[in-house]
Amino acid sequence: MRSRIAAIAFGLTATPALAQGWQCQVPPQISVPALPEPDAPPRIVPTTGYTLAISWSPEFCRTRKLDPAHATQCSGRQGRFGFVLHGLWPDGKGGKYPQYCPSRLRPDAQVLRRNFCTTPSADLMMHEWAKHGTCMGITPAEYFNKGRALFQGLEFPDMARLSRTEGLDVGKVKQALVIANPRLRPEMIRLLLGRDGWLREVHLCHSRKLKPARCPIGNSGPADAVPVKIWRSF
Repeated sequence: MRSRIAAIAFGLTATPALAQGWQCQVPPQISVPALPEPDAPPRIVPTTGYTLAISWSPEFCRTRKLDPAHATQCSGRQGRFGFVLHGLWPDGKGGKYPQYCPSRLRPDAQVLRRNFCTTPSADLMMHEWAKHGTCMGITPAEYFNKGRALFQGLEFPDMARLSRTEGLDVGKVKQALVIANPRLRPEMIRLLLGRDGWLREVHLCHSRKLKPARCPIGNSGPADAVPVKIWRSF
């Protein structure tokens, strides 16, 4: 009853993650970009858990609508997006996560097409595979399948209504996500905000078995009382 009352108070009609690609149209052809050059040295360390990183696309695209590099996500020609999957990241002890592990495998066009409405950028998918997927000991198809399954298993609050909540802060955003996904707890969620307080991403912490888990101490994101703004293009 308490959760129901809270949901009504926030206007939190949950929407499945699949619906976050509000008008997704997969391009007739998706070329396979080259693997990106590493932006950091390779690091092979034990995996202690995982982070499912989810981007709020309206905020990302706010200043990128005319940028050809982000046309598939932001131009509106391939669709309109709410939350999109940034990536599934292996975590490591003390914040030293594995990255850029040696691998001869690379995603093909079929894998990119299958995951386009979840992560509407071939360049981003190649980056996520190169930096994170290579350290999971699985194929590109398996890597993206795992991230997509976790993402599509989520439901999200009505973000337009949530954005109009008086006194919106980190704690209220977490509460809205927990109401939509009762298996989550606030301590399993951290937010990534821009310097001006706009919501950029939601990070969901997972165990080594890919089950929701408490975020590591010291890596729980901004405090609950920090104000949050949500950009909306709808």
